Amino acid sequence: MSAPVNGTTGRAAGAARPPRRRRGAGEAEERTLISANDLRHPGTRASVLSWKALFLAILVLVGLYPLFWLVVAATSTSQDTLRDPLGLWGQGFHPGNLVDAWNKVQINLYTANTFIIAIGTTFFMLLVTLTAAYVLAILRPRYAAFLDAAIMATLFIPGIISLVPLYLTIIDLEIIDTWWAVWLPGAVSAFNVLIVKQYLQTIPAELFEAAKIDGTGPIRVLWHIVLPLARPIMGVVALLTFIASWRDFLWPLLALPSPAKRPLSVALSLAERSTDLSLAMAAMLIATIIPIVLFLVFQRQFLSGVSATGSVKG
Repeated sequence: MSAPVNGTTGRAAGAARPPRRRRGAGEAEERTLISANDLRHPGTRASVLSWKALFLAILVLVGLYPLFWLVVAATSTSQDTLRDPLGLWGQGFHPGNLVDAWNKVQINLYTANTFIIAIGTTFFMLLVTLTAAYVLAILRPRYAAFLDAAIMATLFIPGIISLVPLYLTIIDLEIIDTWWAVWLPGAVSAFNVLIVKQYLQTIPAELFEAAKIDGTGPIRVLWHIVLPLARPIMGVVALLTFIASWRDFLWPLLALPSPAKRPLSVALSLAERSTDLSLAMAAMLIATIIPIVLFLVFQRQFLSGVSATGSVKG
């Protein structure tokens, strides 16, 4: 006698239901807008590449448009710029504006001041950051955990809150209107300390144990072992600090009231009110090109340092 058959499914009554096939992780990952199978078709692949190229072109246009406009405005007359503010093609090419800006706006003086501020701030930042990260990552004193928490907590404090206390401090120390007034505050960066500390923790501990057995002191370990191995990450934070110091405006405006010590950012903002528009744009172009050139020159070291930040040595 045959078993009764379910009319809906065609299965024999009482027969065990086959186990439901679960979807694997690989199949779940393939559930995208365009799957790998779709990309095998030439038409779909060409369409995807076209959209990617269009999106990239839009990003490049949005990113380069302000710089290109600055070049056009710096090499045009003030009348042409005011007549067509958003135009990308001037009525004429006047490279002499750059020479006039260098001489009349005293760009050479302000550029030298900016270099002094940026180089000094970067030097003291490297000194403070490397020694602090070395203590927290390698020496690890008893209070290292407390220092880690304190440094981390400062990241949640807006910089504008410490502006008034910091200004009163440099007045009490009688260093206002000196280079120390911008060097010392810029030398302290909790973010840089934590980044370098994380990098130093990837150095194999066997190196320090061998140095300790040989009787090498902590200063020699810092100079002969830590510093050579930390050059990639130190190059990254140095470049970031240099560029940040180059474009800093508010603190140099407060700490350096003397016109002879103003950096480019402060001098150009004040010169816009009394300088011809074309000369002001030319001065801004000179001030903008210098950090861009520095980044292009050191971009290989910068990218190698960034890629090595999260890698484990040894």
